[in-house]
Amino acid sequence: MSADRLAPVIVAARRTAIATASRGFANHTVDALAAPVIAGVAAAVAPSGLPVDDVVLGNCMGPGGDLARVAALRAGLGADVPGVTVDRQCGSGLDAVMQAASRVRAGDAAVVIAGGAESASTAPHRHWPGSGERYTRAPFTPVGFPDPDMGPAAEHLARVRRIPRHRQDAWAARSHARAVAAQAAGAFDDEIVPVDGVARDDRPRASMDLARLERFAPAFAPASASLARDGARPGGTVTAGNSCGFSDGAAAMAVTTAEIARELGLPALRVRAAAVAGGDPALPGLGAAPAARAALARAGMTVADLGSVEITEAFAAQLLAVSDDLGLDEETISADGGAIALGHPWGASGAILLVRLAARMLRDGDDGRAGLAACSIGGGQGIAMIVERVA
Repeated sequence: MSADRLAPVIVAARRTAIATASRGFANHTVDALAAPVIAGVAAAVAPSGLPVDDVVLGNCMGPGGDLARVAALRAGLGADVPGVTVDRQCGSGLDAVMQAASRVRAGDAAVVIAGGAESASTAPHRHWPGSGERYTRAPFTPVGFPDPDMGPAAEHLARVRRIPRHRQDAWAARSHARAVAAQAAGAFDDEIVPVDGVARDDRPRASMDLARLERFAPAFAPASASLARDGARPGGTVTAGNSCGFSDGAAAMAVTTAEIARELGLPALRVRAAAVAGGDPALPGLGAAPAARAALARAGMTVADLGSVEITEAFAAQLLAVSDDLGLDEETISADGGAIALGHPWGASGAILLVRLAARMLRDGDDGRAGLAACSIGGGQGIAMIVERVA
C-alpha cells in the first residue's frame, strides 16, 4: 500500500459520561466503564467486515493486570481480539491512540480500538509491605529528583509563571459556563455512550461563576516562606474551584486507514503528527508545551494553524501556563469547557480530548483548521497530537 493509504485516521470517537468519584459510577469497575464504549466503537466499524486487530487502552490507577484485554472480552469482541494496556499517567489515553496510529501507519494493523478508562471510585487501596502506610500513587521520579503531587506542583507553577488567582478563577468560571451551555445545547449527546442509564456529565454547574469561585480557600500552602513572597498572597492561588475533580469515565475510538473510513462512510480525523516530551519534574504542569511544540514542528505547522485546542484542564494554572508558553489563542481552547467543569478521569482524559476534538471539528461550520490535543503529565512529561479533518 502507498503511504497515503496507510495514513491513520480516527473514526467513531465515543465516551461515557464523566461522573464525579463516588457518584454516578460509584460501583462500576474500570473495565465495566470501558466495555460499553469499546462495544459501541466496534459496532460502528463492523460493517467493514474487518477484524479488530487489537484494543489499546490507557489506565494509571486501576487494579493492575491487562485492562484492555479484560474490557475487550467484557465488550463481547471475542476471545480472538487481543488487548494491551498503556500507562503514561494522565497522558495514557492519548498515548494509546498514538500507539494505535503508529501501528496502522506501519501496516501492522488495519483496525485498532484505542482510548482510556479510569475509575477513581473503585481504584484499589494499597499499602507498602511491612508498614501501615497507604500507597497513594506510584513515584513519578526516583529518589533524588523532585516528585511533587500535581496540586502543589500547580501552585509552584503559578508562582514561577506569575499566573494570578483572579486569572485562574476566571478560567474556571469560563469552563463551567461553556460546559453548561454545551450540555444544554446537546453538544455532548452524540459522543456519549450511556452506561446503565448514566448519559449526562454530572459536574458542570451554572452556579460556578466568578463570584462563587473567589470564595474558595487556597488548597495548597506555599512550600516555603520565600515562595510565598514570590508575588503570591499567603496560602496560595490554586483552589478546589479552579482545579479538576476526581472522576470516573472512559473513551475510545477506532484508528484505521482513510480508505477504510471512506468505505464505512464515517467522518474522520487524520493523525497528522504526534510527540512526547520530557521536562523538569518540579514543573510537570508545563509538560504539554514542549510536546505540542514538537508535534507542530513535525506537522510543519504553527499555532496560527490551529482552530481547535484541547488541553487537559487539571488545574487552571497549568493550562494557562501552557497556553502562555505556546502563545495560543485562548478562544480556541476547550470551547465547550474542559476538565475543570467536566472532570478528569486520569487514564481516560487524553482520549476524551480527542473525542471532544472530533465532535467540534466534524461539525458543520468548522473552519477546517487543524486541532491539537495535549496533556501535561506527572513527573515532567508531555504528550500531544495534531489532527485534521479528512475531506
